Amino acid sequence: MAEERYVEPLEAGAALFEPDGGSFVPTPLARGPWTARALHGGPVAALVARAVERCSAEGGQQLARLTLELLRPVPMARLTVTTFLVRPGRKVQLVDAVVESGGVEVAWARALRIRVGPDQDRATPTVPEDGAPPPPEAGAVTPPMSDAYRAFHNQGTEIRFVRGRFDELGPATAWFRLRCPVVAGEDPTPWQRAVAAGDFGNGIAAELDFGAHMFINPDLTVALHRPPVGEWICLDARTRFGTPGIGNAEAALWDTHGRIGRAVQSLLVEPLR
Repeated sequence: MAEERYVEPLEAGAALFEPDGGSFVPTPLARGPWTARALHGGPVAALVARAVERCSAEGGQQLARLTLELLRPVPMARLTVTTFLVRPGRKVQLVDAVVESGGVEVAWARALRIRVGPDQDRATPTVPEDGAPPPPEAGAVTPPMSDAYRAFHNQGTEIRFVRGRFDELGPATAWFRLRCPVVAGEDPTPWQRAVAAGDFGNGIAAELDFGAHMFINPDLTVALHRPPVGEWICLDARTRFGTPGIGNAEAALWDTHGRIGRAVQSLLVEPLR
């Protein structure tokens, strides 16, 4: 039986971002855990994925990898996303994106698209896939990292743990489902759902206490060998440390039909003062 916790119902029309002309205004549901003045990386990644999917989408190619470089904290302020098809091609394409706020670049991204081959050319792995995690309905809804204010991690997404908890250190496995659209009035795409969840790896698999250390990810890379099916995305995550001040969080990604890819975050680690 899943451990239930009351989650505040969202108002009608709630979304992570409100479109305004050619820009996007974040709502409180997009805020991050470290400060109410900055956004969670997941909503930023989802907004970038949306822009990449719309950039010169001629068909025949599928988004296979998205890397987001968070240059500075992305503020709770109006954002613009500009995309560039920097490497056109029939088989492989590269799309770059720049996120700006007030004329300042706050994030860069590079996406890889690969052409989709004939179904009869589908390759078969030489070994069986890893065992699947328990399904989302078997998970426990546990207290999030912080309830000091409305944010993505406590209101914008539903989280169900099947191993570990937010308030326990160590590896964890959890299912994620968006509770609202990324952009108001639009249904989230599979890639938007995947990258929004993919930025949670260092949070659910923390190895340091949130009250004593920061372990912020200045980047996020999500690679998918197929888009997810359905609303739920699972992260089987763990964190590792190496050189002092540097860490890495990585997560195997699943949907309810099987393994879909991997998410990796570099970590800036330092004590809170």
